[in-house]
Amino acid sequence: MSRVSKPYEIVERALELSTTDGLVVIADEHSSANLRWAGNALTTNGVTRGRTLTVIATVDGAKGTASGVVSRSAVTADDLEPLVRAAEAAARGAGPAEDAQPLVSGVPSSPDFTDAPAETGSEVFADFAPALGDAFSRARAGGRELYGFANHELTSTYLGTSTGLRLRHDQPTGTLELNAKSPDRTRSAWAGRSTRDFKDVDPAALDAELAQRLRWAGRRIELPAGRYETLLPPTAVADLLIYQLWSSTARDAVEGRTVFSKPGGGTRLGETLAPLPLTLRSDPHAPGLESSPFVIAHSSGDSGSVFDNGLPLAPTDWVREGKLERLTTTRHTAGLTGLPVSPAIDNLVLDGGGERSLEEMVAATTGRALLLTCLWYIREVDPATLLLTGLTRDGVYLVEDGEVVGEVNNFRFNESPVDLLSRASEAGRTEKTLPREWGDWFTRAAMPALRIPDFNMSSVSQGV
Repeated sequence: MSRVSKPYEIVERALELSTTDGLVVIADEHSSANLRWAGNALTTNGVTRGRTLTVIATVDGAKGTASGVVSRSAVTADDLEPLVRAAEAAARGAGPAEDAQPLVSGVPSSPDFTDAPAETGSEVFADFAPALGDAFSRARAGGRELYGFANHELTSTYLGTSTGLRLRHDQPTGTLELNAKSPDRTRSAWAGRSTRDFKDVDPAALDAELAQRLRWAGRRIELPAGRYETLLPPTAVADLLIYQLWSSTARDAVEGRTVFSKPGGGTRLGETLAPLPLTLRSDPHAPGLESSPFVIAHSSGDSGSVFDNGLPLAPTDWVREGKLERLTTTRHTAGLTGLPVSPAIDNLVLDGGGERSLEEMVAATTGRALLLTCLWYIREVDPATLLLTGLTRDGVYLVEDGEVVGEVNNFRFNESPVDLLSRASEAGRTEKTLPREWGDWFTRAAMPALRIPDFNMSSVSQGV
């Protein structure tokens, strides 16, 4: 066998080796760069490279089409034939796939399919690292310590199929998490950002934000559990609505298993979920949140199908002007439910028409309210209502008549994001944000802060 090492050559050679009815090959070329720091000093940094190859073989049988999926890391040319044969054997040994559909065809090829993969490296931090050093100096002078990490990944995905698809997508993903602590460790504050290239991240601004929160924490106020007017920052809104999106599969709704199921049968599509003109949407071309414009599915599940690989993605409104507009479907579940094909997309935006920043929403508060930093340890309690529970973390602050007057204890909350949308009284300005809980899996989000008149803090938590 000829020696092949370029990603597109790996894909082409795997397709040539196929002896089954259909084959999908996904080559993911990964690179990453990271910085870590503690106590106002860099501790580690590193750069990695890697390759993962996923082969999906399909076999047409008398009872239907079966699929076999095999993924391996660090694949070389010599590993190709055993990998393809393993996928084919898995397909021949499997029963008919419930989600079987004809492999996608007719999608124009990516013009850069044969180009070398894009790569990241330490140069992505060329401007960020010196600015972070300046932030260390300011923090040290201000009597606080900074901890955290910055990570940048770049994945070039090459998708080829036996039906002629030759698609390629480069996905940069950057995250920054920064914690500030008082020297005695009694006060802590967190801030996070998502970015494509670290050119839009300002360590000085983040440090100033954290310094302000540590000052607020200089006064400690104990509050009991209860319902409080609460300002949810964009990161907390993102965590809640990402879980809502993950729970919005059409099949589960039609079968009566979710909050989007209609009593007596059917779905709640068309129902008003929010009195505010809130639009929850995904768009692979959203500026600053760009994601793959076609389906990349390494396995089949409730919200994705390997048979849909290469299917073009289009801007999709999940909630439009407060009304439930779409539920996620594959081609298979769209056929089962009679709903439009609406695959999941790797970003999420909530628009509410608001213009106020979170700071302006705090200043406009009358009476008492809580200001959260972020949510943590979110878990589902009841899928029928999408009731979630979780904890507040790294700072809950008391607002009185437009001013933050101190830090209060943490809480456990019990709330449904769907119910929160129905009760939100104000949405602020939409801005890019990093989800705290789901940031390892979902980073591309833009959300406004939300004002909830009666957020349910179900019990006091001793967490920090």
